[in-house]
Amino acid sequence: MIIDAHRHVIVPEITARSVPEAWRPVIRPAAGRSVVGFRGRDINSVLGEFSDVDVILAEAAATGVDHLLLSPWINLVPVDAAPGDAQLVCQVQNEALARLVASRPGQLSAVGAVPLQDPELAARELAGLLAAGLAGVEVPSSVAGRYLGDDVFLPFWAAAAGTGALVFIHPTTRGFGIEALDSYYLWNSVGNPLETAVTAAHIALAGVLERFPRLRVLLAHGGGALPVLRGRLRRAYAVRPEAAARTGHGPDWSLRRFYYDSVTHDAALLADLVGYAGAGQILLGSDQPFDMGSDNCVAEVRELGLGDGEDLILGGNAGRLLALAANA
Repeated sequence: MIIDAHRHVIVPEITARSVPEAWRPVIRPAAGRSVVGFRGRDINSVLGEFSDVDVILAEAAATGVDHLLLSPWINLVPVDAAPGDAQLVCQVQNEALARLVASRPGQLSAVGAVPLQDPELAARELAGLLAAGLAGVEVPSSVAGRYLGDDVFLPFWAAAAGTGALVFIHPTTRGFGIEALDSYYLWNSVGNPLETAVTAAHIALAGVLERFPRLRVLLAHGGGALPVLRGRLRRAYAVRPEAAARTGHGPDWSLRRFYYDSVTHDAALLADLVGYAGAGQILLGSDQPFDMGSDNCVAEVRELGLGDGEDLILGGNAGRLLALAANA
């Protein structure tokens, strides 16, 4: 089974009037595809289907994908909402995703959303998500300026480790607020991978994966800029006491414990990531329906000629993780 572990969806239920207006996207057909409006503007980076699951599955099948791990659009993971609104937005999406998974056994899995601005509440929500049939949660790289290695998130990480939930870390799309990134589409091509690198390095050097060795953490976009920074992280660990204060094993141990999707847009980078972390840590991903997604993620992996490692990346790793999450 070939599994795309990075495919976004907007569930139709999130457009209902019961959802607070600030968190209610508008989806309308135009020129044979869905156009998404959110907070007064159209999202022009959407190229494929975002809501109709039958169309989404057909688009995936055309590239050879059999099974999708769906995740919410990261802008609809409400970590900056008021507590009551955040719970409602998460609940609506999680219940809708659970229904989709149940309606298409063998074709769909999903990760949901939790109000991570309240880590203890997010921790309590995890068991219910898994019981409802979801595989885990998607979380942003940062919450109110705090990155995910911060001790405030330890209750969430403990719950994720204890339940076996898959935690998919995705950049927030505009996390830095740097003016230079507003030009030339740099907020996406550069800002997103930098966000992922910052939070993953923060997690690694804070010793989170050492403290919770059962954690299963998937990084979007091949880990962003993290893989090319491994030498600098290693050097800092060797020469600076503050870089070694919370990690006994060093950064490479944690970097090899992360899971990475295959969305790198560069065969040499993807091959290097496989060589560094091992084929057992890489999951196929498309990042559809966005323009920065892969047009044919299956072909990109097959072109690497990885032998037995190819089957792991195309579906073996994701199948193992999803089964572990479902049975935890």
